[in-house]
Amino acid sequence: MTFDTIIGQAPIKQRLLDELQQGRVPHALMLWGPEGCGAMPIAVAYAQMLLGGGVMAEKLQHPDLHFVFPIYKKTSGKDSFCDDFLREWRELLLNRPYFGMSEWMDAAGAENQQLIIYANESDAITRKLSLKSSQGGYKVMVIWLPEKMHLTCANKILKLLEEPPPQTVFLLVSEQPDQVLQTIRSRTQMVQVPRLTEDDVREALVDKYAVQEAEARRIARSCAGNMAQALRTITNDADSEYFFELFVELMRLSYARKVKEMKLWSDRVAGMGRERIKAFLEYCQKMVRENFIYNFGRQTELNYMSEREANFAVRFAPFINERNVIGIMEELSLAQRDIGQNTNTKIVFFDFALKMIVLIKNR
Repeated sequence: MTFDTIIGQAPIKQRLLDELQQGRVPHALMLWGPEGCGAMPIAVAYAQMLLGGGVMAEKLQHPDLHFVFPIYKKTSGKDSFCDDFLREWRELLLNRPYFGMSEWMDAAGAENQQLIIYANESDAITRKLSLKSSQGGYKVMVIWLPEKMHLTCANKILKLLEEPPPQTVFLLVSEQPDQVLQTIRSRTQMVQVPRLTEDDVREALVDKYAVQEAEARRIARSCAGNMAQALRTITNDADSEYFFELFVELMRLSYARKVKEMKLWSDRVAGMGRERIKAFLEYCQKMVRENFIYNFGRQTELNYMSEREANFAVRFAPFINERNVIGIMEELSLAQRDIGQNTNTKIVFFDFALKMIVLIKNR
């Protein structure tokens, strides 16, 4: 992976190249931005440059290149470490560098597990970085989603982040930096990676993935700068289809006030697992936002929906208006908060579904 293969983000790539050439490589760097912006590919390509390239670095098997990422316990009662998932991690990074939590869960075989960076991972990090560089150069530790790090782990690596061993570089990649421990953020150089432009995504789809121009243009508009989402679209991602069906079903049940069926709907959604539930809630927010905008009659300019979603919006959009859009978005935000705090998911969704009965009727 090289900077030449990374989509867009020219200013950030140039900045990192300049710092490397001038010998001003920060010992701890946090690249932060939304899913699919390219922060992870940038981090990996930069790590490979720091290590001098070569076959081992290209295959992500360089002995001085280390990775930390959210995982689950493979065996109940037994500690798991990121190295237990290293084969799956490397395969995903090499085959699909633009990915999100859903792709990683599939690759890791996580199903409905909640993924975190466990407390004991700090011991593995300390051990790896205490060793001398096998090649006499840099040692690089790439941490994906430090916001998923257990508090104990985060606190234990503070000293390392502040005073790492010689020629040690931490590259943190975050999608939600405000959820990263402040003491960690203060020890890193923060670099924001913005969403990709619509043209960047369109050109990548045409040039790298052989998508027809018209289809690439539609996908680029709908994914809002998220290359991971664009790739899900062209590979017919099952979650997107399922989320759409769940959203449509909830709206129809709410309008018809079918409480019994809504309870069954809530139970089904609650069984998806917390990470997929979070993704579904984000999808619902997107659909509410897009349907509200649809009412202004500027679909071509402002809307970012797939063809199927846009067809649904023709009849549904009037139900999302000035009188209820804020209330619906607030309830979705509350549901996200409750899910993040491990509240009973069945209760959260049934409560949300019942409130939708009132909100959807508020036309």
